[in-house]
Amino acid sequence: MKILLIGGTGQLGSAILRRAYDFGFEVTAPERQVLDARNESMVLACLKKFKPDVLINTSAYNIVSKCEEEPYLAAELNFVAVLKMAQATKRFGVSFVTYSTDYVFDGEKNKPYREEDCPKPLQTYGVSKLAGEYGALNSYADGTFILRTCGVYGGKTGSRSKGGNFVLNILKEAEGKDVIEVSSEQIANPTYAEHLAEASLRLLKIGAGAGIYHLVNEGYCSWYEFAKKIFEIWGVNRKVLPVDRGGGDGKIRRPKFSVLENVRAKKLGIILPPWEEGLMAYFKFLNLSK
Repeated sequence: MKILLIGGTGQLGSAILRRAYDFGFEVTAPERQVLDARNESMVLACLKKFKPDVLINTSAYNIVSKCEEEPYLAAELNFVAVLKMAQATKRFGVSFVTYSTDYVFDGEKNKPYREEDCPKPLQTYGVSKLAGEYGALNSYADGTFILRTCGVYGGKTGSRSKGGNFVLNILKEAEGKDVIEVSSEQIANPTYAEHLAEASLRLLKIGAGAGIYHLVNEGYCSWYEFAKKIFEIWGVNRKVLPVDRGGGDGKIRRPKFSVLENVRAKKLGIILPPWEEGLMAYFKFLNLSK
């Protein structure tokens, strides 16, 4: 099976590149100068040239605060581009995989969200991602995979647009402080990009049906608990203080309990490891990458 990958240098895209060979996939990941997700002509040209079986889109405008400041850019990449990619893949008879987020929910359910739960985003980022879901599914329901995930981290340097990821940034912050304050009211499933990539590829390998899937490391925790576990495993002796920010970040509202439950993929035998194992696997990767 041939995969055309958008975002091959990101945390998730690079993980897909590393794992694809294990599943017998051939992956082409053109640079942005050749394949920009926002450029419909480039997408069509690459589909015609490379003749993939699947287009995987890992690109997104996912800096939540910036989405509030630049809603048109958020809509351009998270909605319009996804819609156009779905239309293009339908035209070529190619399966389409794109990623969405726990932020399509408001967090008021107070128990894990299943794939069929009704979305209700609180901020521009969540609205733009949900619009992308609706656009793709309405355009190409038979061939679109919406893979929702949560708190993704991975790679040697993390996300370029975010300047790292939660794990790397909290370790960097600890270098100059004795006491670290971390949000305690937001509960999520921190998800290791390598495990997410593997689960995504397994779905394709077994020929799963299109639709919405929740792919996250099993279990959940607050970001405060996650930070404590990071320091514990990495051997950092810092005091971590829980801070209840009420789900807010300035003027941005964030869901307090945005935990996702893997129901559909689990029925197919696809289960990601617990989040603690994901974190340990990431540290092993970082040590090997030194």
